[in-house]
Amino acid sequence: MSRKLRVAQFGCGKMSAYTMRYVYEKGAEIVAAFDQNPAVIGRDIGEILGTEKKGVIVLDASEADRTFASLKPDACIITTMSLMSDLRSAFLACARNGVNAISTCEEAFFPWNSSAAITKELDDLAKKNGCTLCGSGYQDVFWGNLIAVLAGATHRIHRIRGKSSYNVEDYGIALAQVHGAGLDLDAFAREIAASDDISPAERQALIDRGQFLPSYMWNVNGWLCGRLGLTVTSQTQKCIPQTHDTDLHSETLGITIPAGHATGMAAVVTTETEEGITIETECIGKVYAPDEFDRNDWTLTGEPDTQVIINRPATVELTCATIVNRLPDIVNAAPGYVTTDKMGSNAYRAKPLDAYVTR
Repeated sequence: MSRKLRVAQFGCGKMSAYTMRYVYEKGAEIVAAFDQNPAVIGRDIGEILGTEKKGVIVLDASEADRTFASLKPDACIITTMSLMSDLRSAFLACARNGVNAISTCEEAFFPWNSSAAITKELDDLAKKNGCTLCGSGYQDVFWGNLIAVLAGATHRIHRIRGKSSYNVEDYGIALAQVHGAGLDLDAFAREIAASDDISPAERQALIDRGQFLPSYMWNVNGWLCGRLGLTVTSQTQKCIPQTHDTDLHSETLGITIPAGHATGMAAVVTTETEEGITIETECIGKVYAPDEFDRNDWTLTGEPDTQVIINRPATVELTCATIVNRLPDIVNAAPGYVTTDKMGSNAYRAKPLDAYVTR
C-alpha cells in the first residue's frame, strides 16, 4: 500500500485510548470515531488520547453508515461490548459499506459455535461487499496461538488445561456486569449461573435462536479445536461466582461490593473430541482484591507434559496491541467472517502497518 492505513474507531472508552494511540504509533491514522455516550460524542479524539487535537470528532454511532459510505476507511476497530448480538449493528454498518472490521468482543473470536445465525448473516454480507470481519485480542495469543504452538511441539496430547484470570475493572462497566460483579449470590444464581443449568439439547436450541450467553472460553475452545483440527463431540459450560471476605470497591461499577457478594465469576468450559483430546478451560474475571493479579496458566498433558505460567500479563495493552497488529491481516484476508485460526499466528509490526498490506 502506497499510503497510510486509514482506520475508524468504534467505541471510544478505556480500550480506545490504547488502540488509537497504537494506530498512530504504527504509522497509520484515525479518520473517524463513534460512540453512544453523550459525554464522549462531540469531543476531539486527541482529548481521549491526552494529546493535541487530531481533527477527528467523535460522532454518534448512528452516523457510522453515512460516514463509512463517505470516507471508506480501510479498517474499523470495534471496542464496545462482549456479545455478537450487541455488535451486530456495528458489524453490519462495516459490512454494508465494504469496511474491514476487527473487534475486541470476546464472542467474536469464534462466534460460529455460539451465534451461528448472526455470524452467517455477517459472513454473507461481508463476502458480497468484499470485506473481512473478525474478533481478536488477548485470547488470540495467550489462549489461542500460544497453545497451538505448544501443541505443535507435542507428540501426543491427552488433555489441554487452561486457567486465566483478569481484573474486570480494566475493561469497563459492560464487561463487569456480564460477569455478575456486585450481585448477591441468589441474584448471581438467577441471572448468571442458571443459564447454564440446562441440557445439551436446550443449549443448542438457545444457540440456534441466537439467545445463548457464552463464556469467553466457550469460543476459545471452539477456536482451539478449529486450529488443531479436532472434532467436537460435546461441550459444557458452568459459571461459578467469585467472592471476597471483605468489602471491595469497584471504580468501574461505582459501588462497594459487600463481602460475600459476587466480585465476578469463573467460567469452566469442558470440550470432548473425537480424537480423544479433552480441553478444559477456566476463565476468571472479577474485581480484584489488592493482592490479586492477572495470571495465565496452561498445561498440555501427554508426551511430553508441558506447562506455561505467565504472571501479571499486561492484559489491556496486550489486547490492544494484538488488535492493531492484526489490522494488515484483516485487510489481506479473504472476504467474509474469517476467524483468526484461519489467518496464521500474530506477527510483530516493526514497519508502518501499510507495509504489510498486500491487497
